[in-house]
Amino acid sequence: MTLPDPFSALGAADLVALALLLCGWAGIGLWIDRAPFGPPSVTRIMAEYRRRWMDEMLTREPRIYDATILNGLRQGTAFFASTCILAIGGVLALVGNTDPLEGVAAGLGEAEVSAVVWQLKLLLVVAFLAAGFLKFVWANRVFGYCAVVMSAVPNNPRAPEAPGLARQAAELNIRAAINFNRGLRAMYFALAALTWILGPYALIAATCATMATLWHREFASLSRRTMLEGPGGSQARDAGG
Repeated sequence: MTLPDPFSALGAADLVALALLLCGWAGIGLWIDRAPFGPPSVTRIMAEYRRRWMDEMLTREPRIYDATILNGLRQGTAFFASTCILAIGGVLALVGNTDPLEGVAAGLGEAEVSAVVWQLKLLLVVAFLAAGFLKFVWANRVFGYCAVVMSAVPNNPRAPEAPGLARQAAELNIRAAINFNRGLRAMYFALAALTWILGPYALIAATCATMATLWHREFASLSRRTMLEGPGGSQARDAGG
């Protein structure tokens, strides 16, 4: 007895849509996080503000304000991690029983779609949600590392080790934020992948819309223009060359 190959049941349009989704996810992530040229993204601008935050933390008395902000960031990562777990459970329940999707297939004139194909499409959503969960969990832990390093900064800002510890805390904060943003992008693309049940052209449209939304928020939003007006924005522009 041979097991069916789920990919053999997909048409050329499905494979093109799947390739576009995966390439779009990887490409927009590289563009936002690591592009060495061009205008800086919101992620890169915020990295400079995070460094300035730690510089200010050195001389702030008391530092309860900084601890409160960091605690809020950790709570955000925990919330989205929990959301991913709940969403994964819901999608996996649907993977185990694809009968409700038969009505969708019938409405689209695709009554012959096999359960294996439905499961493949849903497992793609699970994969994105799982990637997002792992990123959120790691971001939460790295924010915890940042909290410990911040606590190790001496109260005396003139202490020889104080500036170095503040810089270490800033870099940990930045790494945590990058992983948090990657988790959010995975959730965006999970929503796009969900449209695959409507067909390959719906997936292509959703992928393009997701990429356009992410690009606008990182490179053309009002929030970005506002942040560019501050000192962190100037430093990010200079770093981007």
